[in-house]
Amino acid sequence: MIICVYGAASDKIAPEYIEKVEILGKKMAQRGHSLVYGAGATGLMGAVARGVYAEKGEIIGVAPTFFNVDGILFENCTELIGTETMRERKQMMEDKADAFIMVPGGIGTFDEFFEILTLKQLDRHNKALVIYNINNYYDCLSGMMKNAVNQHFTTPETIDLYKISDNADEILDYIENYVPSKNDIEILRNLK
Repeated sequence: MIICVYGAASDKIAPEYIEKVEILGKKMAQRGHSLVYGAGATGLMGAVARGVYAEKGEIIGVAPTFFNVDGILFENCTELIGTETMRERKQMMEDKADAFIMVPGGIGTFDEFFEILTLKQLDRHNKALVIYNINNYYDCLSGMMKNAVNQHFTTPETIDLYKISDNADEILDYIENYVPSKNDIEILRNLK
């Protein structure tokens, strides 16, 4: 299975995030999964790639050509795909992925996650989507989503479209055992 991981590029984050995401990458490769991601060498992008690489797993990096400067891209990608734009990059990762994991990150990570969530809500894909909630990083996001439900800006079923976990093994178990279900788009779009 090819798993897309979205996450931070910053190296200024606490080491515990980097350690846990590197372990996630190792576990992915140990279980026979490949990685598709934004090709970064730093932050949590670099951590997941180093983990997969340490266990001799396949790494597909996707990056716009303007990122091709020293130190930005992970040099040990099995395959490095260049795109012209960030939008093409996201599309390429989405097309190649069988499942998605969002690890802690900033606005780029949020953008990637919410686009994939929106596409799932609109029944454009039905792939597993998981939030890796290291150190309760995504508790506020979870609260925001519950508030959106409580205020009737989205339906309760939207929250069922993804899983939140702080455990790498639980995340991979969920992905490996994920059974796609047919989304009722009218319920998800709050039309019923």
